[in-house]
Amino acid sequence: MTKISKIKKLILSISFLALLIPSFVFASPAAEPGKQISWFLLLTSLFGGMGMFLYGMEMMSDGMKVAAGNKMRTILEKLTSNRILAVGVGAFVTMVIQSSSATTVMLVSFVNSGLLSFVQGLGVILGSNIGSTITAQIVAFKITDYALALIAIGALLSLFSKKETSKNLGFVILGFGLLFYGMKVMSDGMKPLRTDPTFNSILTSFENPLMGILAGAIFTALIQSSSATTGIVITLASGGSITLEAGIPLIFGANVGTCVTALLAGLNASREAKRIAIAHVIFNVSGVALFFFWIPTFAEWISQTSDNIPRQIANAHTVFNILATVVFIPFTPLIGNLIIKYFPDEDVDRDISKPSVMHLDENVFNTPTVAITNAQAEIRGVVGLLERVVGSVALPFISSESLHDVENEEEDFEKGLQTRIDKIEYLNKEISSYLIKINNQDLDDKQSLEVFTLVSVVNNINSIKNSVKLRLHDLLIKKESESSVLSDAVISEVESYHKKMVKQIKRLGKFFEKYDRVKIDKIIAKGKKYKDLEEKYRIESIQRSESSDQSNEEKTSPIYLELMDMLKEISIFIDIIAQRLSELETINEN
Repeated sequence: MTKISKIKKLILSISFLALLIPSFVFASPAAEPGKQISWFLLLTSLFGGMGMFLYGMEMMSDGMKVAAGNKMRTILEKLTSNRILAVGVGAFVTMVIQSSSATTVMLVSFVNSGLLSFVQGLGVILGSNIGSTITAQIVAFKITDYALALIAIGALLSLFSKKETSKNLGFVILGFGLLFYGMKVMSDGMKPLRTDPTFNSILTSFENPLMGILAGAIFTALIQSSSATTGIVITLASGGSITLEAGIPLIFGANVGTCVTALLAGLNASREAKRIAIAHVIFNVSGVALFFFWIPTFAEWISQTSDNIPRQIANAHTVFNILATVVFIPFTPLIGNLIIKYFPDEDVDRDISKPSVMHLDENVFNTPTVAITNAQAEIRGVVGLLERVVGSVALPFISSESLHDVENEEEDFEKGLQTRIDKIEYLNKEISSYLIKINNQDLDDKQSLEVFTLVSVVNNINSIKNSVKLRLHDLLIKKESESSVLSDAVISEVESYHKKMVKQIKRLGKFFEKYDRVKIDKIIAKGKKYKDLEEKYRIESIQRSESSDQSNEEKTSPIYLELMDMLKEISIFIDIIAQRLSELETINEN
């Protein structure tokens, strides 16, 4: 996450807390006779501790994202349609990166890019809610006495370690230390308020389920982290400022407030991604609604799990999300169908003259892994266009029929082809600009390499497009001006070699669908064979031209040679793309 984003979150959270300042300022003195509350010290302790807590949580989360981001993406990409497995994957990913919001944003992006289906995503949402409870369980451990030691160790690792892995580990440890020290500062700073009537009345009001849920939802929406909200509630409980009955509605509200992040992520996304965001809202709001009317009973039950109120609140958070998942998971197909019914697929605009960017969402730049996935998804669409362009280049030379556009029979062949070339040109410019913006973010070495590789892929796709654009028009003019026709043998060679190039591009598209390393290896292996085949055809064409026994029709036409040159260029650029992707996949596997 960028520094600007972090500061923004901190400002928003402080702004919300500032709403309580008038109550603090005009509150009566502490109950202890002869002692007045120092509001300056109290507020600086509160906001300073809050700042350390939130920044520590962000640092811990960011460190984990960097260390495990690519692996988490791989796990999500290979998710099956099994609902139970999807829940497990969602819980595991969220547990590792310490953010259900980040998991949901990543999920929205993967659904948007076509890596996951809408139905697959439903289980992940439920699992992410379970995974987020791990943070609360960690925070509930009273290890604030060791916070400074954690800060020292984390700072040393992050500042002086030469290995990237150790640096990331240092950030995680430093984040933990800041988180717990922030808790200590807040808890100690608020001790004088324990006996303040006004403050106690504010906290007691949260025992009203509706007020507590509303407060938790607003606060979580502002800071965009349910884990942070739960952690702060646990901190208040640790200082004796809040009861279990007040803490449960607040954590329920946190589950509602965290939906805002998913909704924001889905605003400019595909229809399926919007459905994911809506499903997240439905699951979380419905879960809270199910528990709303028996919160006292639930609190009484949870109180039996521990003698410690902070631990009780952490347990309430965990049990609530597990029970909600158990209740909803059998109904995920039904819920999915209802969402699809009321949010059906949009009519697809088949007008190929209108370029449209589908996946380049700039709202996810603070999560580079997701942004890179979006760029890959957009490239997959361009590869599909390229397949249709290359797939049609040989048709005028191997067919005697009058040609029209492959998608629009009323349109001229060359005009339709040019439209697709223009669309590729436009989309590649947009992708390149998007990749440059990603590169301006705080990337690790692997992410930088991914961006560099994708830039190379886009450049080579442009080279294929340029080869077709520059050569094909001249070839069509020559075809019209020449009286000679290609022999059956020549047509057969062109057709055979052309089909193989189209298959290569199809394999490239398949790779970008599931990032299957096998497809890249096959492109490279086939590329070597096709190079030998092209040389064989060249030799045979020379032999035909030099033979006195061949008729004029059977001799090699210049058109044939230029057409084969164009197809050879396409083959070379495809090989370069495959080599770049192979190098990247090798690094990712290691």
